[in-house]
Amino acid sequence: MTFNEGMQIDTSTASSSGGGGMGMAVGGGGLGLLILIGALFLGVDPGRVMNSPQTNTGGYSAPGFDLSQCKTGADANKYVQCRVVATGNSVDAVWHQLMPSYTRPKVRLFSDQVSTGCGTATTDVGPFYCPVDKTAYFDTTFFDDVLVKQLHSSNGAFAQEYVVAHEYGHHVQNLQGVLGRSQQGAKGASGNGVRTELQADCYAGIWAHYASTVNQKDGTPFLNPLTDDDIRDALSAAASVGDDRIQKQATGHINRESWTHGSSEQRQHWFTVGYQTGDPKQCDTFSAPDLG
Repeated sequence: MTFNEGMQIDTSTASSSGGGGMGMAVGGGGLGLLILIGALFLGVDPGRVMNSPQTNTGGYSAPGFDLSQCKTGADANKYVQCRVVATGNSVDAVWHQLMPSYTRPKVRLFSDQVSTGCGTATTDVGPFYCPVDKTAYFDTTFFDDVLVKQLHSSNGAFAQEYVVAHEYGHHVQNLQGVLGRSQQGAKGASGNGVRTELQADCYAGIWAHYASTVNQKDGTPFLNPLTDDDIRDALSAAASVGDDRIQKQATGHINRESWTHGSSEQRQHWFTVGYQTGDPKQCDTFSAPDLG
């Protein structure tokens, strides 16, 4: 999906930093250095720090991305950092219409390492959402270095936009008060952790359903209409971050008891449910007897 070249990018909730943030996050219960929410790649469980206050000491942020170049849809089509911010603008607009109480999250672009309200993260963790500071974090090198080269997703722009919409889905869950359910009940393939992630995939599909029909205040559409290639890119990205595929690639074996995000098929299924229906009520993975 390409952005309307005339759309205006709002960077007011976005910030960036380079490498070098050396502050340590101290979590309750000995959770240690890295306590993060919603990581796609390494399977960090959402909700893990809902009741764990964090303290950052000695951290600093090096200069980051130049967001001043992110002005229009043309910039979003050209620069990945602008695409992340512009996608967030679009997701915000969709959820404002669907959820009157919706408030925008912050967006932080980083490289190497970043200090957050949930702890300190490195590039290894992939994109994630921290409910403590209500911020979605993105190391933009993830899209090419990990999603495409390591996990073998397609490299279309909409694959990247799906990832952004997924993390915003965790913000919606946080506002709804359901994000903490990821740590309740059973674990593994049918546990609430997986159900939380699949609901975020469904919410990403909800955004895709409305993305090209929701306009900015001046009436300019954020995005051009979806193409079949766009949907294939999103489904490719969803499949590439399935627990079964990642486990098979890493170890040669599949262990359903250690799943945190759902299988490739499940992630594709729930994205499709959201995309085809446009109805958030259809994304109730917590009540679904069969996750697909």
